[in-house]
Amino acid sequence: MAKQTAKRKTKETEITVGVDIENPGSVSVTTGLPFFDHILTSMAFHGGFDLQVTANGDVEVDPHHLVEDTGIVFGDCLRGYLDSGVNIRRYGHAVIPMDEALSEVTIDACGRPYLEFRAVFPQDRSGDFDMWLIREFLLALANRAMMNLHAACRYGDNSHHMAESLFKALGIALKEGFTPVPGAVRSTKGILHERGKV
Repeated sequence: MAKQTAKRKTKETEITVGVDIENPGSVSVTTGLPFFDHILTSMAFHGGFDLQVTANGDVEVDPHHLVEDTGIVFGDCLRGYLDSGVNIRRYGHAVIPMDEALSEVTIDACGRPYLEFRAVFPQDRSGDFDMWLIREFLLALANRAMMNLHAACRYGDNSHHMAESLFKALGIALKEGFTPVPGAVRSTKGILHERGKV
């Protein structure tokens, strides 16, 4: 499958994302939010796929716009694999620990967006990053990638560890779910969504 690239430019943000789900190697993330860079880099590195993210936005107002819009553009890239008509594995799952924290992510790249997110972060922030922004990113990602995304921090005492284990699990689940496989499309309907045909 070809590398997917998407862009978004508004009065609030300007974001470019490139994803090559089949090929590990190049990971470059620059958003101006150090902790966000860290967890996105961990996601791609441990997922084993190529990711480039360049994002600028009005973070002096609120990082929310930048984080949400990054999820939108990343999701657009992933939806590109559905739109291409290439048969993908569809399902992905991972449970990942980091010290005292354990997180789980399951996806169904099925063309029907849904987010189920469960996490109670003991600390409200990691560095300068507000932990509630993680849900905003995941919601935008699930909606634009048109996938069913269940993400849960099962337990943990350190918000940083919980978030990092969650994003590592997300990367592994995305790699598994969006990897192409031979054979017929994995749906009794014959398509995963109205634009993703075999």
